[in-house]
Order: sequence, then structure tokens, then C-alpha cells
Amino acid sequence: MSLAIPASHARLRTVGVTGTNGKTSTTWWLAHALARVHAPVPTTTTVGAFLLPGGEVTIEKNWNGFVGLMDRAVSEGATYAAIEMTSEALSRGFAKSWPAEVAVFTNLSHDHLDSHGSPEHYLASKAQLFVHLKEGGTAVLNGCDETSALLREIVPRGVTISTYGDDDRGQVIMPLTVRIASCSLAWEGNTLDLQAPTLGRERLEFHTRAIGRIFGENAVAALLGLVGLGIEFDEAVNLLEQLPAPPGRFEVIAKEPYVVIDYAHTPDALKRTIATARNLPHEKLHLVFGAGGDRDKAKRIPMGEAAKGANTVWLTSDNPRHEAPETIAATIARGLGATEKRIELDRRAAISGAIASAGKNDIVLIAGRGHEQTQIVGEQHLPFSDVRVALEALGME
Repeated sequence: MSLAIPASHARLRTVGVTGTNGKTSTTWWLAHALARVHAPVPTTTTVGAFLLPGGEVTIEKNWNGFVGLMDRAVSEGATYAAIEMTSEALSRGFAKSWPAEVAVFTNLSHDHLDSHGSPEHYLASKAQLFVHLKEGGTAVLNGCDETSALLREIVPRGVTISTYGDDDRGQVIMPLTVRIASCSLAWEGNTLDLQAPTLGRERLEFHTRAIGRIFGENAVAALLGLVGLGIEFDEAVNLLEQLPAPPGRFEVIAKEPYVVIDYAHTPDALKRTIATARNLPHEKLHLVFGAGGDRDKAKRIPMGEAAKGANTVWLTSDNPRHEAPETIAATIARGLGATEKRIELDRRAAISGAIASAGKNDIVLIAGRGHEQTQIVGEQHLPFSDVRVALEALGME
């Protein structure tokens, strides 16, 4: 895709977010914070397209639909836009046609190799967001992800580089603008101990209503994205602390037992989501998940390996598309080893079964689909919400 940059682009200060995991959460925080600074704010993520502070808007899922949303936003006085930039869109030239002023990188791990063919092509696609950054812009890089060292090399001259990282990662690739020194988890949210001396804050306590270290990283990435757009550091902190957790991202919908909905659908994301659950007060952890059909088959065994942190695993269907759910489940099971597992290919029955078997102090983690409202079976998009099905099983719907 190599299209002329539309006139509306000059009127919008765009922050783009890419990475394997955390794109939607980071974009969600950026968009909602910016909407409190100057509304409206157009935003597009895998959840949908929105014109904040209003609700979802219907657009065609193509370049013309995207530009139409941006044109509408400009006509209503918008000055900011927050865009989740997927590897597929970037590989087709999206960043060249709509260069960002601020680009945020979350992380890189195994995903989408069915679309890209190789890890190298996947990385090269992500890199396009940074190659085409506007002069005078800002690149926000995860300084604890080795990919950032490569991205730093291709950032154009005249672009400021800001970095963030979590000591829990165990590696620091480059000096950090903001360091997460510690993260305390509770069912009410995160408390992060930040160090940001170059921004004038030796130490800062930062609260988020989202639960989990990964969401701490995402929130700090959003924090630096806001600073890159010229918002004062303390104001950016205050804006983010007021926001609720993104939907479908470690979303706690019930207690006794705790029932959590999460979008984790890669080995790295699933491992970290399970670690989050393990670090919260509970007795047993019941995990319900599967893997999408007609997609990256190489990640299925690693997803099974990542799931070993659960006490009981309910293997079920995700979006099977044209594959047999039993085949997908059997492949995942190879990675589970001796972990207690139950195979229930009917996702509704699996969710209900896991909730019914849980004690009041247990956690039922339903992973893989998060916010999604349909399940893809063959060519059909059937209505299916993990949240709604779980609430029905709990007698709350």
C-alpha cells in the first residue's frame, strides 16, 4: 500500500503502537487519556474503531474506512489520534501512508508466522512504524526487549528515543528513561514503583486499575507516549491513574470464585497472565483456553507448555475456523505434559464446567478471546462472548 497522505493527517498528532502483546491495552490507555486532554480522539484497535469520549463507530475495515474516521474526527475538532498498528497493516505500507509522530513498541515474541512466513519478516513489518516516524517525533521502546536494540538503529535522525522496562524481565538492553523497580499486585489493581531521574522524578508510586505486571509495562509505555506528545509527566501519570482497565485484559467479572477474562493468545502472553493469577490470593487456578484454527500452528505446543502453571487446564475450542477442534486440542496437549487436563471442545460447556468445579477461593482464568463477541466456525461468525457465557454460568446474566 503506497497511498498519498490525506490532508487530515496534517491536523492530527498520531501515536502508533505496535508489538506482539499489549498493543490494544497501550493504545486504549493512550486514547482514553488523550480524550481527557482534548476530545474527540479517533482510535482503532483490534477491539474496534472509536471516536472518544463517545462509543464505537462502524467503519469499513480498509484504508478508506480508516481515513473516513480520521476526516470525521478532524471535522469535529480532533488534534490527537491513537492507532494500534498490526504487523499485517504495517507490512502493507500503512506507516508510510500515515506516518506517526510518536511510535510505541511493546515487545516481540512468537505470533503471526502464518502471515509473515518468518520471524525476520514479522520484525521487518513492525519496524516500518519506526522507519517512517515524522521528523522531531519520539520512539518509545521497551528497553528490556532485545528487539529494541535493532529498532533503535533504524529510527530516523532527529527522533527522540525514550525507553522503559521492568526489572522483573531480568535484562536491560539500553538505559531506561522509566524503570519499573517493583510491582505489587492486588485484586484492586497494580502499584508500581517507578524510577525516572531524567524526567525529574527519582521515585514515583504509580497506580493502575489493571492487574498484572504486563499491564504495568503497557501503562508505562502509554505514559511515555503521552510525554512524547508534549503532555507533562505528572499530568500524564494523573490521567492514566484515573482510567479503568481495558476490557478483556485480565478483566475480573466475579468473585467467589474469581472469574477472569483475558485475551492472552500467544505463549508469552499466556505464561505472563498465568503468573499474574498465581501472584494473587487464591487456592487453585483453573485455566480454560484453546488456539485459533487456520493460524500459526507452531505456537500450539509452546502454549501448552506455558499453561503448565495452572492446576487444571480445560482444553477447548477458540476460533476453530476450518480446522477440527480435537486436532488443535491434541497438539496443545503435547505441551502440557503431566498437568491435569480435561478436553471439552464445546467452549460454553468448558467455561461452565470450570466454574462449577472451582472452589470459592479459586481462580477461573478464561483465556484467548477477551473482548471478542463472535466465534469463527468454518465461514460462520457465531455470537459468543466469554464474559456473557461466564456470567450465565454464574447465574449473573
